[in-house]
Amino acid sequence: MKILHAADLHLDSPFAGVSPEQAALRRAEQRALLTRLGEECLSRGCALLLLAGDLFDGAHVYRDTLDALCGVLGRCGAQVLIAPGNHDPLTPDSPYFTTVWPENVHIFREQTIRSVEFPALGCRVYGAGFRTEHCGSLLEGFRAKGDGLTELMVIHGDATGGQDYNPVTPAQIAGSGLRYLALGHVHRRGELRLGGTLCAWPGCAMGRGFDETGEKGVYELTLEPDECELRFVPLGARRYEILECPAGEDALASVQAALPPDTQNDIYRILLTGESAGVELPKLHAALENRFFALELRDRTVPPLDLWAGTEEDTLRGRFLAKMRALYDGASTEEARADVLFAVRTGLALFDGREVPPL
Repeated sequence: MKILHAADLHLDSPFAGVSPEQAALRRAEQRALLTRLGEECLSRGCALLLLAGDLFDGAHVYRDTLDALCGVLGRCGAQVLIAPGNHDPLTPDSPYFTTVWPENVHIFREQTIRSVEFPALGCRVYGAGFRTEHCGSLLEGFRAKGDGLTELMVIHGDATGGQDYNPVTPAQIAGSGLRYLALGHVHRRGELRLGGTLCAWPGCAMGRGFDETGEKGVYELTLEPDECELRFVPLGARRYEILECPAGEDALASVQAALPPDTQNDIYRILLTGESAGVELPKLHAALENRFFALELRDRTVPPLDLWAGTEEDTLRGRFLAKMRALYDGASTEEARADVLFAVRTGLALFDGREVPPL
């Protein structure tokens, strides 16, 4: 049996970090990502689609989004199970209560673990939903029935040590008796195998800020009689990336040399570092902006340091500089001179109580 596990789609996010026009485009891209999700589910022959919370970013959801979502879920070819999370809790005005969902969609509308059985698939799926923003431990005291069915669970929860959003402990995972525990909430993917249970969270399906960098997607789970195989499936959305780049003498040339070839669809924050006489950020932004969907530049450079200032002083610092200058002048290769310069920078940083430059 194949299962697709997604979480934290955060549909209709505000995307405050980009222009209003770009934010509207990004919300449209979220709806398009739903189509990709449904296509992956159908093409892979998945019997179940598990949505582990924060399907919506908040209480307000556009009708366009709900129409797109219901259409995709109704055509995905799988039984869909949704466990609402802290961003989309089961409030009276929630879309989980006010929307007519397709018949193959099952929503866990209680903050107590319940189950849905699929005899034709030989499985039982447990789940629960948040009633408010915060939720205590839902797995405390839980144990699967163990009656021969393949037993799974989908909940929004945190297995990384957080305490406010359904904390899930290693002991609870190991003692659950589940084959697979599908979690959401943590936006960077991860997994644990404890006591015969595979517990995993796929991270958010689309990055929305610079705290959600890199490739995003969903998990495909293949259940064999004696094995659970987990595979990450990228969904191909725009990526947020942070690039640190020494400005050097020519900041534009330095950045261009550091960039990968295909960045036009992505959102970048470039941190200019090292010593520089000054970076003209507006000019640099104008020269680079066409290479990205959106670009943010930050100047973290420091003014150039005259390494040899103070060489003539009759101090410990001066004597150190004098000896290093003699080594520099006597070096026979560029590599040797570079080694001396690094030693000088390290020594001066120690003298001044600054952070030592990395190797």
